[in-house]
Amino acid sequence: MEPKKVIQALADSSWVEAMQKELNKKDERGIVVRNKARLVAQGYTQEEGIDYDEVFAPVARIEAISTIEEEVYVCQPPGFEDPQFPNKVYKVDKALYGLHQAPKAWYETLSTYLIENRFRREIIDKTLFIKKDKVKTASTPLETNKALIKDEEAEDVDVNLYRSMIGSLIYLTASRPDIMFVVCACVRFQVTPKSSHLHAMKRIFRYLKDQPKLGLWYPRDSPFDLEAFSNSDYAGASLDRKSTTGGCQFLGKWLISWHCKKQTIVANSTTEAEYVTAANCYG
Repeated sequence: MEPKKVIQALADSSWVEAMQKELNKKDERGIVVRNKARLVAQGYTQEEGIDYDEVFAPVARIEAISTIEEEVYVCQPPGFEDPQFPNKVYKVDKALYGLHQAPKAWYETLSTYLIENRFRREIIDKTLFIKKDKVKTASTPLETNKALIKDEEAEDVDVNLYRSMIGSLIYLTASRPDIMFVVCACVRFQVTPKSSHLHAMKRIFRYLKDQPKLGLWYPRDSPFDLEAFSNSDYAGASLDRKSTTGGCQFLGKWLISWHCKKQTIVANSTTEAEYVTAANCYG
């Protein structure tokens, strides 16, 4: 019958032999496989104020690879006691998995390493570290004299990388309407992105680097008059000659909503494109 407790397993010689094999398991080259068995501390037995004080760490992942500042001792694990010193305990050098001090020790080790490698820790979000390097900037989010096309002859790029950049920029459009149009234009090529599309994506980031403080501002003394504006180009999409609709709504001086979307039909004139825009905004 399979044992349910450590004491029951230690009473069975076959289980003791199996545990020793797992602890000293070797690979095909005869080298002991590390981390095959793990020593886990019974952290639930620790008492706050006696065994530990501050343990909070703003990290989501806990790894037992960090040194700890406090002196921590653990009993010898059952079945693996030192026969010469059965009554002695182990002094912990690294933060064992299960200790209350483990998350804090891991965070301190990680943050120290990142700061030493020229990363800067954010003031509000302590889990965010940014490394600032000298990069080129751009004054506009999109090249005015170069339209985005399929560019089938260009080199393919990593789809996952391109889509992750798209996702980050879409999230940012909530406070940066100035990049809404170009981000929506780049979204159209996320199925088979090319090197030219990735270059356009990188230009958006260079533009954001050049304009870090540009964003929405909501003054307290603004009136509550609702105003809406809309506009449209004519056959601006180079792929299918469809027009693009744009609009925004103001509550007093506050910009509260905006959109940019390609029309579903092909307009035959600028007047028709404007009518389609008005219908989409107020219909």
